[in-house]
Amino acid sequence: MNTIESTYEIGDWLIYPKHGLGKAISYETQTILKNKVDFLVVFFEQERMTLRIPVNKVDELGLRSICEQEEMNKALTALKGKARIRKTMWAKREKDYKDKLDKGDPISVAEVLRDLYRGEGDPEQSYSERQLYELALGRFAREMVAVNDILIEEALSLIHISEPTRRT
Repeated sequence: MNTIESTYEIGDWLIYPKHGLGKAISYETQTILKNKVDFLVVFFEQERMTLRIPVNKVDELGLRSICEQEEMNKALTALKGKARIRKTMWAKREKDYKDKLDKGDPISVAEVLRDLYRGEGDPEQSYSERQLYELALGRFAREMVAVNDILIEEALSLIHISEPTRRT
């Protein structure tokens, strides 16, 4: 048995930074150019996509188990914090936000969500800001669903409650 198989079991919820929440569904071995390669097969329900991740690349690609409740609570605290809107060019901010999303940890994703949130009375978001916001919201909510074993609607409601106090 591979060491990776002892780390991730079939049925485990996993976070792949580039795609979010997925479930380990199997291990398989394929022969590629006369070499046997072991893969962890992960299904991403939201994207209706199955990835075969080479076992020897799992750490390098940032695959991880879902966070513990304590880390999710820290992420919710980060979400409640004051938004950090920088006055730099959008291209630089966009790169920073994408880097945080690709990092994949819930606190980084919560920070992107917090910083891109626009409430009533706030200036409108550009299309690309809105796309990043929706991506962060989806990833954060789906990990919250897996950590707390709740429905997506409940997670979105908790995230909304957790967002910083806004003007009404």
